[in-house]
Amino acid sequence: MQETSKLRRALDAAGVALWSWSPETDAFIMDELGFDLWGLPRRSRVTLEDLSSRVYPADLEMVRANLRATRAIKGTYEIDFRILVNKQVRWVSVRGLGEDERLHDGQMVGVFLDVTRRRQAEENNALLAGEMSHRVKNLLAIAEGLVDLSSRSSTSVAEMTAEIKGRLQALRRAHDFVRSLPGHAAGGAALEDLISVILAPYDASGDFNRIYVDVPPMEIGEQSATTLALVIHELATNSVKYGALSVGSGLLVISGSLTPDELCLIWTERGGPRVKPPTDQGYGGKLLNRSVTGQLGGSIQTDWSDEGIVVTLWANTHQLAV
Repeated sequence: MQETSKLRRALDAAGVALWSWSPETDAFIMDELGFDLWGLPRRSRVTLEDLSSRVYPADLEMVRANLRATRAIKGTYEIDFRILVNKQVRWVSVRGLGEDERLHDGQMVGVFLDVTRRRQAEENNALLAGEMSHRVKNLLAIAEGLVDLSSRSSTSVAEMTAEIKGRLQALRRAHDFVRSLPGHAAGGAALEDLISVILAPYDASGDFNRIYVDVPPMEIGEQSATTLALVIHELATNSVKYGALSVGSGLLVISGSLTPDELCLIWTERGGPRVKPPTDQGYGGKLLNRSVTGQLGGSIQTDWSDEGIVVTLWANTHQLAV
C-alpha cells in the first residue's frame, strides 16, 4: 500500500492523469488530476461527449477520427490535440491501448498528459526558424542587389570592392546596433541613434562637428533599420565623393518631422562644391528609390540647389515599425 502511494505521488508530480473508458457504456473514469486538466467538475459519471465538449473546435474531427482508428490498433497509441478550459488553450496528449488490447472487463485504459509547454516551445522554435530563414533570405537578396548595382556602376574591380564593402559594413553596423541596444524593444532602435551610428565613420573629426542629427524621437524596427542604413550610407557616400563631406568646410544636417502616419527626413548639405544634377539616374539613385518606395513605403525628392544638395525623404511610420 505504501509503494502504491509513492507511485501515485510520482504520477501526480509528473502531471500524469489516469483514465479508463468503456466503449459499450461510454462511461469515462478519471482521477482528480484528469478533472483538473480538463476543467470539469468532479462527478461520478463522465462521458466521452463531456470531454468532446472541451476539445478545440478545429481539432474535434481529428480527435474523433483517431478514436475510431483505435479499434484497429494493436498495442499503444498517442494523440495530441488542443482543449479549451476557461477560454485558455491547453495541449493534451492522450496515450493508451487500442481496442484490440482492452482489458478483460472491456475497459480501455491510458493516461492524459498536459503538454502545453512542450507544444508552445515547439511552436516558438518553428516561428524562430521561420523568422531566421526569412531574415537570411532578405539579407541575401539585399547582398545580391548590392553586388549587381555596384558591378554596373563601378569602373574597376577595386572600386566595386570598395563600394560593396562600404554598403555591407553599413548594414552590419545597423544590424549590430539594433540587436544590442539596451532599453529598447527587441529588434528596435531609436531613429536618431541609428543615423548617428551609420554616419560616425563619415565624420573625419570624430566629434560630429560637421554632421548634425536632429530628428524626431521614434522607434524603428530591425528590418526598416537595415533599409534605412543603406539609404543613409548611400547619401553619405555621395556626399563624400561629390558633396559637402568632400571638403573640410562642408556641413551636413539631418532634420525631420513626424506625424502619426508619416516620417519626413531632410538631408541638407552646405559648404561643399556645387553638385550638378545627373543627366540620368545612376544605380545609386535607383537603389535609393527602390529602398524608400519599396521597403519604407514612401518617396524621395532631391533639390540640386547652388547652396548644396537637399534630399527630402518620406516614409510610412507603420512600415518603419517592422
